[in-house]
Amino acid sequence: MKTLIYVPIIHSIADMGSLKEELKNKSISALGENVWQRHMDTVNAYWDSIEGFFEHPDFPARGIKIFQDGLFAEGEMALKIIDEGVKSGSKNSQIVSNLIQRGALLVRTEDLNMVKTEYDGLQSVLKAKNQSSKLLFLLIYKLSKPYFLYRRDKFIADRIAGSLAEDETGILFIGAYHNIVKRLPGGIKVTELKEIAKMRDYQGAIQRGSVTGTLKFEQLTAYVIKEINPAILQPQP
Repeated sequence: MKTLIYVPIIHSIADMGSLKEELKNKSISALGENVWQRHMDTVNAYWDSIEGFFEHPDFPARGIKIFQDGLFAEGEMALKIIDEGVKSGSKNSQIVSNLIQRGALLVRTEDLNMVKTEYDGLQSVLKAKNQSSKLLFLLIYKLSKPYFLYRRDKFIADRIAGSLAEDETGILFIGAYHNIVKRLPGGIKVTELKEIAKMRDYQGAIQRGSVTGTLKFEQLTAYVIKEINPAILQPQP
């Protein structure tokens, strides 16, 4: 059977490339500096938990295929993209790089035009010159985003299904709001390193910015940063 280890990710500022300063400023403005800093600490702790899982000596990296959110290239160009991510401070990229050094294989995951279309839509919002333009671009982006995600998710699911041979294992690093699992064909066993639903709940709480300090939010935060049991991949009795 084909196996997919599903890592629903929270993007850090370092993952945002040329948009990171605009996104940082927008986030601080919306959340306040204290909440934003706590969120960044949670994101860092989250990636520490993911790194700890994959760095465990019992994890067999050799031959595993890596599918990465936003990766539209292959070969040397794909490796260069990951290396640039490492240099920018991306823990996601560092984990992928470490896995590759241990024998994992990087696979082209996305279509360049689909990624660029969504990126351009977000960029138009962040770089709008006045408030009225920003609101217009934001409305267009929000209306278009479900379609962007649908196209990307279908493409990613097809890439995974077509790239994994029988009895091979893949790792998918993907934003928590993507919906890949239901688009995968039968015959692929999916293991979520973190529950997708809970990761979405945490990110939704942060985006609303009004529930920090509540019991539910504290429980979600504790879940996000919790260490992952290496036995999660073992067959259940």
